[in-house]
Amino acid sequence: MQIVVLDDYAECVRTLTAFEKARGHDVTVLTTAPRDRDDLAVRLRDAEAVILIRERTAIDAALLDRLPRLRLIAQTGKVGPHLDRAACERRGIVVTESAGGGAGTAELTVLLALASLRHLVDEATNLKAGGWQRSLGRTLRGRRFGIYGYGRIGVQVARLVSAFGAEVVAWGRETTLDRARADGLTCAASREEFFAACDLVSLHLRLTPETRGIVTAEDFARMDRDAIFLNTSRAELVVPGALETALRKGRPGRAAIDVFEREPVLGASDPILQLPQCLATPHLGFVERDTYEAYFSAAFDQINAFAARA
Repeated sequence: MQIVVLDDYAECVRTLTAFEKARGHDVTVLTTAPRDRDDLAVRLRDAEAVILIRERTAIDAALLDRLPRLRLIAQTGKVGPHLDRAACERRGIVVTESAGGGAGTAELTVLLALASLRHLVDEATNLKAGGWQRSLGRTLRGRRFGIYGYGRIGVQVARLVSAFGAEVVAWGRETTLDRARADGLTCAASREEFFAACDLVSLHLRLTPETRGIVTAEDFARMDRDAIFLNTSRAELVVPGALETALRKGRPGRAAIDVFEREPVLGASDPILQLPQCLATPHLGFVERDTYEAYFSAAFDQINAFAARA
């Protein structure tokens, strides 16, 4: 089959052990984002199967109309709003999914929290510039660590930060709070208390029409001036521009983010990257070898099974 892998920004897909499963297929791995939708249509015009790396590229009905040879879309991770599944069904295009454990994102969340608390990047940069100690950080031990969304990744983050001695405070839907209580966690009495009382607030929600923009300027205004906001989930969970404005106002005092409204961010074009109180990484949460091996092993297995039946 003619297979196209989209958006391999790190140029790592061909280095995976799982890539051996693609033997016998004609595979094109694209390592740069398309200039526009016309460019994307040209890149995919001969594809019989497409592998999507998470939500990096949107696939809608208008694009599918320009891809008459497409028969299968293998989604790494779960299908989200970026893929018009109904349009695929109408055209007879098979859509598959694969699952990751979420450990990479959970670990990165804790890494960002620790790095922010200890001013790690600033201190390392200062040392290489010829300086020495210039800040006084804080430990995770004894801090109230707020987790908004106690699902697959939120549970892992809770276990990790608890091992450091943090007090985990949960918030979310009632089913989320029931799960957290069953695990012995503290649940905030209200949304207002959650944002006001936590030293760190970390988002772990799926992006849906209901959760888009769920964190607002009012939520940030309730946070302490020493508090840290963490987002390794989706930028669209926050009202556009609200975090940048909040940081400029000093509530919360700092942020650590791994996600942006428009990705990839090239040329440091997002204005939030200019704020010294924001530690930012280029959506690295799931971008680690174990997760990629699991994703692409499943994707190529699905393509091989489909090809065998064709």
